[in-house]
Amino acid sequence: MSNRTLPLDDKLYRYLLELSVREPAPLAELRAETMIHPLAGMQISPEQGQLLQLLVRLLGAHRCIEIGVFTGYSSLAVALALPEDGFLLACDVSAEYTAVARRYWARAGVAHKIQLLLGPAQRTLTAHLEAGATSRYDFIFIDADKPGYIGYYELALQLLRPGGLIAADNVLWGGHVADPEDRSPDTEAIRGFNRQLRDDPRVDLSLVPIGDGLTLARKR
Repeated sequence: MSNRTLPLDDKLYRYLLELSVREPAPLAELRAETMIHPLAGMQISPEQGQLLQLLVRLLGAHRCIEIGVFTGYSSLAVALALPEDGFLLACDVSAEYTAVARRYWARAGVAHKIQLLLGPAQRTLTAHLEAGATSRYDFIFIDADKPGYIGYYELALQLLRPGGLIAADNVLWGGHVADPEDRSPDTEAIRGFNRQLRDDPRVDLSLVPIGDGLTLARKR
């Protein structure tokens, strides 16, 4: 028995993938295509995608938001887990990267569940709040520019219903958050985000050491 998280070497990680991950063909194909992209490290891992799907199903989610789409792996995972009348608002700034996402959403038959809005996510989310979307969403996934995390989180809390869930990726930031010598803007942004959520009485919190670190914050 272990009283701390077990480190995963390559052998144990392969075991985890082989014995737990059920990756539908469209997700596997999208992941394979993205692996050759110069920014492939921005894609979440398959076990993270499966966890997002489980969370969406446990919540009984119908309305979700994704902040940061890239080539669409996480949005595809979430859309596949949503019911047929589910809705995912996908926010990104890149028409180039999200063109890949659009192909796979269509291929998987979930494009009708997803509305992609290109432009700064803070502007998109603020517009939704002004249009009356307060407390209308069940699940929100944040995986975008790190200096924007706190702003996205504050808007997400307003959009989220009580009992809804925010998931934020990259909160361990390759281990750099624990390196006092690393004072880069992205690292400092993640540190600030982690500290703010630790002390936020509006949410229940768990930082899960999966992938690059995934924080789960349930709105009270």
